[in-house]
Amino acid sequence: MLLRLAYLAVTNTFSFMRLLPMGDRDKEIEILVLRHQLTVLQRQVARPVFTPEGRFLLSGLLHRLPVDKLRQLVLLVRPDTVLRWHRNLLRRRHAAVSAPRQRGRPRTVRSIRALVLRLARENASWGYRRIHGELAALGIKVAASTVWEILKAHGIDPSDGRTAMTWAAFLRSQASALLACDFFEVRTLIGARLYVLAVIEHATRRIRILGVTAHPTGQWVTQLGRNLAMDLQEVGSTAKFLIWDRDAKFTAAFDAVLADAGVRIVKSGVRMPRMNSIMERWIQTCRRELLDRTLIWNEHHLRHALCEFEAFYNEHRPHRALMQAAPLRSLPDPDTGPGGIALLNIGRHDRLDGVLKEYRHAV
Repeated sequence: MLLRLAYLAVTNTFSFMRLLPMGDRDKEIEILVLRHQLTVLQRQVARPVFTPEGRFLLSGLLHRLPVDKLRQLVLLVRPDTVLRWHRNLLRRRHAAVSAPRQRGRPRTVRSIRALVLRLARENASWGYRRIHGELAALGIKVAASTVWEILKAHGIDPSDGRTAMTWAAFLRSQASALLACDFFEVRTLIGARLYVLAVIEHATRRIRILGVTAHPTGQWVTQLGRNLAMDLQEVGSTAKFLIWDRDAKFTAAFDAVLADAGVRIVKSGVRMPRMNSIMERWIQTCRRELLDRTLIWNEHHLRHALCEFEAFYNEHRPHRALMQAAPLRSLPDPDTGPGGIALLNIGRHDRLDGVLKEYRHAV
């Protein structure tokens, strides 16, 4: 619009310059012709439409004339309209000059936004008011409405209705008190079917291979329950719950043995493996890293392979859930010295003839 207005101003300036060499008689004739044309146009057009640029130009040219003089001119609009256009022009100019350079409140500091999102992510039951209170306790002054806007902008419900706990969140919060067990089947080279019972601790990810057999009778399963109860008591375990599926191999006697040891049985839902997801994930790891790469001859061979894999899993294999530590091995202090990194002497230890490989610093 500004470019259009400048164009009209330049063209009208040249038009005025054209009138300078004209005499009074020529100007009067031209004025009469223009008035006649305006009269004809007023008869043909009931209400002419002016562009914003045209309004600004007319109001800028005619606003200095008195109202009486304006009423004597032949115009397509009334004199009051011209004066109103001029008032609007001044109002817009004043608004443009008085407008602040930066509109609205300043943007919240990035670190505060990140902290708000972290509190909402780590505390699903907190609404924006509770998060605002926690920020105030930390000495961070921010409005509650700002917390609401941050959560809303990132697709998080600002209300305190985010209290529904998923099964995975429940398992993480109760990990130190949870055990999980399950049977899985292994086929030997000649097609014989063997059954393996394993137990895993949710908190430490420690695995225990309780037994291997071709005939998982109720008496055999009950004896494995006694062995597990004694092992937990020996290491001072705080586990209070054992998750297992609804396999018929788990008998009432097995449940009673663990109940006497203070461990309560929790059955997973029917055809819901995700309720025992950590145990199912370990079985998949065992198959991918051991059983799919080994030909099992018989029960004795399978027991030996699983014993080696249990030691490898608990003492060496890193786990993302444990920040790359192993269940029975913590991470060593990082070697940040340039000399130690430049001269690395790493040795390899093979288990099961190289199926499982462990790497350690050579002595």
